[in-house]
Amino acid sequence: MKKEGEIRIPSGCAISGIFSKSDRKIGGEDIIRSIAVMHDRSNGLGGGFAGYGIYPQYKDFYAFHVFYENRDAKKECEAILESLYDIINLSKIPVRKIPEITDEPLIWRYFVTPLPSKLADSQLDEREFVVRSVFRVNITVRGAYIFSSGKNMGVFKGVGFPEDIGRFYRLEEYEADCFTAHGRYPTNTPGWWGGAHPFALLDYSVVHNGEISSYDANRRAIEVHGYKCTLQTDTEVITYIFDYLNRRIGLSFREIASVIAAPFWQTIEKMEPEERQIHEYLRNAFESQLITGPFSILVGFEGGLMALNDRLKLRSMVVGEKEDRVYIASEESAIRVIEPAPDRVWSPKGGEPVIFEKKADKEENHAVDFRLSRI
Repeated sequence: MKKEGEIRIPSGCAISGIFSKSDRKIGGEDIIRSIAVMHDRSNGLGGGFAGYGIYPQYKDFYAFHVFYENRDAKKECEAILESLYDIINLSKIPVRKIPEITDEPLIWRYFVTPLPSKLADSQLDEREFVVRSVFRVNITVRGAYIFSSGKNMGVFKGVGFPEDIGRFYRLEEYEADCFTAHGRYPTNTPGWWGGAHPFALLDYSVVHNGEISSYDANRRAIEVHGYKCTLQTDTEVITYIFDYLNRRIGLSFREIASVIAAPFWQTIEKMEPEERQIHEYLRNAFESQLITGPFSILVGFEGGLMALNDRLKLRSMVVGEKEDRVYIASEESAIRVIEPAPDRVWSPKGGEPVIFEKKADKEENHAVDFRLSRI
């Protein structure tokens, strides 16, 4: 008989998110209660959270959350960070020892800003400088892994059921503008601290329920652009695709949805001419970033939250709204446990992004417009 965690359930995993369209903060206990309702979707081999707006006192600095296997790895990583950054503050991430969470690594956080001289010498913009230094540590320092690197946000994850991971990290002590959560049921990779969701780079974070059949093609394509997939998981690739298409190429999140969950060609052929031209461009220009396979994802970013299903909607996702709050989860029960009377509840269509931002006009700018004349 197989033990718990050894049985493969492809439709497993749970995702949940809460977003505030105003400045009214969300308590960490709410996202823990939401993900806990979907306990049976995970198997104790991974859980995690991302919180945005949680470090207002250090909002102008990059917050590096780091796993260390040993003190030698910590020493080597800190030597690299000290050579590139002004470290404003460093400390262990506060945790609560509980019997459900064992074998945890050393978990530290650093609030940093690039040294002006190093940034100038690199001839890179600041965010690319940070990305390259994160990859440098994760690739070259054995036993060290920077798993969170954005400003005024942080990822908290590990091996365990998500509600236990939340208690372990004392998440109820944090307040955020946005929380996302994940309960993991690994299908192709082992459960370990670095492999738990969310995956993050800068302020982009992804939680994902599904299985990407195009992983190898997507991985090879993204590594051409300087990314390095060290974790052998499809969610890592999705995170880098978002960083590449949004930060480096300049596509909006709506346009990115039309790349990774692109409409079928027969659907594009029936569109009005202007809309058809845009979608044809996106499919042709970024065909290597098309994601195939069943998925539902939540993507957190600075000032917003995006939800997206695959084109055939093979994974469940429900959205609820109540006044200034938005709730997104794999199951409606995960919404109603924290908001029993939402104003509206619905399920997004396959391939149709649901995007919430504090600045409503941001997504109206179509980055592809200026390129269409070059086709």
